[in-house]
Amino acid sequence: MKQIKFLKDYNNRSFFLIAGPCVIEGEEITRSIAEQLKEITQRLQIPFIFKASYRKANRSKSSSFTGIGDIQGLTLLQKLRTELQIPVLTDIHSPAEAALAASYDIDVLQIPAFLCRQSDLLEAAAKTGRYVNIKKGQFLSPEVMEFAAQKVKEAGNENIILTERGSQFGYSDLVVDFRAIPKMQRFGYPVVLDVTHSLQKPNQTSGVTGGEPELIPHIAKAGIAAGADGLFMETHPNPAQAKSDGANMLNLNLMEDLLKQLIKIREAL
Repeated sequence: MKQIKFLKDYNNRSFFLIAGPCVIEGEEITRSIAEQLKEITQRLQIPFIFKASYRKANRSKSSSFTGIGDIQGLTLLQKLRTELQIPVLTDIHSPAEAALAASYDIDVLQIPAFLCRQSDLLEAAAKTGRYVNIKKGQFLSPEVMEFAAQKVKEAGNENIILTERGSQFGYSDLVVDFRAIPKMQRFGYPVVLDVTHSLQKPNQTSGVTGGEPELIPHIAKAGIAAGADGLFMETHPNPAQAKSDGANMLNLNLMEDLLKQLIKIREAL
C-alpha cells in the first residue's frame, strides 16, 4: 500500500492541506498553481497534497467544462507528482476509474460526496491500495460515515480519510455542522474540512453553482478551532475565470496570509 507519512502522524500539532484547482484546465496553469502551493506550504511547514480533478462528472449543464481528457489529465498529475515531489489527489466516479487513476500513481483517490455510499466504488478504490478520501454526503449524518469507512477497511485498506463538506439546507444552500469533525474522528481516521465546497450555492436556476468565497476565512478558522486534522480548499489565480467552481474558490493570492492565521489558531490550541 502507498503511504503518506504525515497522514500516519496526523495527531500532531499541525494540520495538513489539500488544495488546488477544481479541475485541470491545462498544463501551464495547473503547474503554476501546484508550484506556488508547494512553495507556500514548504515555507510554512504545512504538509501538502495537491488536488485537481482530471475529469468532472457532476455538472449541472451538459455544456459545462469537464476536463482536458482523461489520459491527458492523469498524465499531467503523474508528471507533477514526479517532478515536484508532491502527493496528488483526484476524484473518481466508477470502479474502472479507480484502477485507471491508480495506474498513473495517484496517491489519493477521492470519492465524491454524492457517491459516498456506492459500495462497488469504495471497494474498487480500496483494492488499489491508495489512500481513499471519502467525502461525507450532503444528505448524511456524520455517524453513518462509519459504514462507508468500513467498506474500504473490509476490502483490505485502512488508508482512509473522511471529509466534511457541508449539509444540504433547503434546495440551494449548505451549512457546516462542526460537530461532524469530532464525531468522525472517533472512527480513528483523519478528518478534513472541505472549506470551499461547504460554501457552495448549489442548484442555481442559471445552471452554474454559486458560492460565498468571502466566508472562506471564517469557515477555515472555525474548522481549525474545532480540531480538523486537515483542510481542503480549491484555489485559482483568477476564480472569476476558472472553468469550474470559480464562485466558491479562494484566490491563490490570499492563500498564504490565511494559512498563517490558521497556524496561529492551531498553535493557540
